Amino acid sequence: MIPLLHDFTGETVLIFGGGPVGARKARRFAAEADAIVVSPDFVDRAFGGAERVREAPDADGVREWVDRIDPALVVAATDDAELNAAAEAAAREAGALVNRADDHGEQDAGNVVVPATVRDDPVVMAVATGGRSPALSKYLREAFEEQFAGAGAMAELTGDLREELKSADMTAAERRDAVRTVVRTREVWKALDSGRSNARQVAADVIGYQMGDTS
Repeated sequence: MIPLLHDFTGETVLIFGGGPVGARKARRFAAEADAIVVSPDFVDRAFGGAERVREAPDADGVREWVDRIDPALVVAATDDAELNAAAEAAAREAGALVNRADDHGEQDAGNVVVPATVRDDPVVMAVATGGRSPALSKYLREAFEEQFAGAGAMAELTGDLREELKSADMTAAERRDAVRTVVRTREVWKALDSGRSNARQVAADVIGYQMGDTS
């Protein structure tokens, strides 16, 4: 599978299943999309503001929901494999993406795997095991969070640095090397992680270039 980032702003994500998995999926997608969760029961967990509809559709009912809502993505997260299969089939017929929470191992063409994600805007890091090992995905996500704390601030800093260096007497190769040096220097990461306001100066010292402080 090829990993892609997809913008669901203004789209609808239709989730079948109100258990722990359905709640987790709802929290993930409700932050950006219009998320609707259809289930006869709902666990006592947060659903991220997703709309919850208490209903127990059969296979035909699932298809009616998909036809009526016209979602960009259908999530099949019930504990009924046949109902999940019906949701998958309905999604494919409607031309929607589909994520089956009970589908482990080989994925059918057109399926979507929702990875474990670390977000520190504008940086997004994701890891997936093809559904084989959620425990490993969680472990790696936590490791990324710890190892790359401050990645968002680093992205902002080096983005500003790239623009400033364009007006310096440096070749394109020298500018690329300068930014790479900043990214790979632990002292800059430490300055960002500690919230120190002199991270820009630390970066400037690392590459031997005096940046003006525009903050």
